Amino acid sequence: MTIIEDNPELAALLKSFFEKHGFLVNTIYSGSSGLEYVLLHQPDFVLLDLMLPEVDGFEVCRALQNKYFGKVIILTASNDDIDEITLLEMGADDFIQKPVNPRIILARFRKLLRLAQGVESKRKLDHILNVGPFKFNLLTRVVSQSDIKLEMSDSEFDLFYFLASHVDSIISRDDISRQLYGREFDGLDRTIDNKIMKIRKVIGDNIPYRHLITVRGKGYIIVNSKETECC
Repeated sequence: MTIIEDNPELAALLKSFFEKHGFLVNTIYSGSSGLEYVLLHQPDFVLLDLMLPEVDGFEVCRALQNKYFGKVIILTASNDDIDEITLLEMGADDFIQKPVNPRIILARFRKLLRLAQGVESKRKLDHILNVGPFKFNLLTRVVSQSDIKLEMSDSEFDLFYFLASHVDSIISRDDISRQLYGREFDGLDRTIDNKIMKIRKVIGDNIPYRHLITVRGKGYIIVNSKETECC
């Protein structure tokens, strides 16, 4: 955490409090020095006083916009809504009215941390697809089967994921060709069939197929079950 506050007594009080709660704290007494430090070191949290010498909190917040990726809480003696709106638009995350209660600041930081962790968890989950025993990770482009990583080429992963994202639905060769290759299926190209064979080999799906099933004259279907078998 970095505390940018020109009152040495208040800065020392806050530093002592947050260090007792497990934070590594750096205190800076001017806006220009604080701005330089934050951009260089990217601390997790910044506690920023609005009224600072040289460069005030408004200028610091504006300069940090799109360049600093942690959380900023503003310390202010002002109750002006316009100031708060302006600072929120510049990227401030919260406000604390002076005189400050360190416990309130700690609670606000913890709330911001929980929210950030929740967003990150959701972002990661948005890139995960679970179908039967298979788990697809779009960020790493890795598919695992019963928690065992499978070795697939990029094109095999793309095909397998496309089918899995339409689980329990029959997907025609024409649908696959248009979606993955940008062209219509001509009825002769065996590229898709060959990749299906390779995918089945990788996942150990032998006759009678249990996971990746051919529907004669229609296409392919992935069944969302560890137990399903098809003759």
